[in-house]
Amino acid sequence: MTSRYEDGSADINTLAEVLRIDPLDQTPLYLQVRKVLLNAIKRGVFQADDALPSERTLSELIGISRVTARKAIDALAGEGVIVRKHGSGNYIAPLLEQPLSRLTSFTEELKQRGFKPTSRWLSRVVARALPDELLTFGLSPGAKVVRLERVRMASDVPMAFEYSVLPLAFVPKPEELQDSLYAYLAKQGFLPSRALQHIRASNASPRHAQLLSIAEGLALMDVTRISYLDDGRVVEVTQTLCRNDYYDFVVELRR
Repeated sequence: MTSRYEDGSADINTLAEVLRIDPLDQTPLYLQVRKVLLNAIKRGVFQADDALPSERTLSELIGISRVTARKAIDALAGEGVIVRKHGSGNYIAPLLEQPLSRLTSFTEELKQRGFKPTSRWLSRVVARALPDELLTFGLSPGAKVVRLERVRMASDVPMAFEYSVLPLAFVPKPEELQDSLYAYLAKQGFLPSRALQHIRASNASPRHAQLLSIAEGLALMDVTRISYLDDGRVVEVTQTLCRNDYYDFVVELRR
């Protein structure tokens, strides 16, 4: 029968092998523990929302002090790799790998990976289109657009800040929007068929840092998506500021 620790950690023998410390490594011990834990997470030994072994379990398993185990866990928490839940323990934070070769929504990607996608809406405003928006969407002067601001969540973890602009004709009732913008557009008959994405690095402003529960100035992935309908019309322009500790964009290249 498989042995497990009292706190529900995975098989003892498996963990002992995966979390083995290199005796020749001269870096501080807590950083070595952080490294092996991070490697275990990346290898899938621990899945998103799994409980991380307790300080006591780690100290017994690896042969280190609880102080060292605590410092390693603190380092991972500071990097956003784990999420602390008061009175419950430490849990592996979700990591979203989003392929760049397929047009999907945030909601679709999270559901495929077993996460619960939600949105914390900040604003849903109808306003006159700005001159550059008139040009982008091919609108007539005086036309209106919908501006949407929200924080995208995965299992209650803030993953990204999102700002979208769409012609009012595509989103006639923005108050009816829930978590998936693309699901709403599909019901209206305006689901995008293709998109262009521009990705660059930016730093978190004080506002975005507060919304995403990260330090001000931390590096973010700044993704601008322009989505098109089959007839060539632009249906949305969305800027997404992604936490780089939770997001990984993947593209397959072929010769």
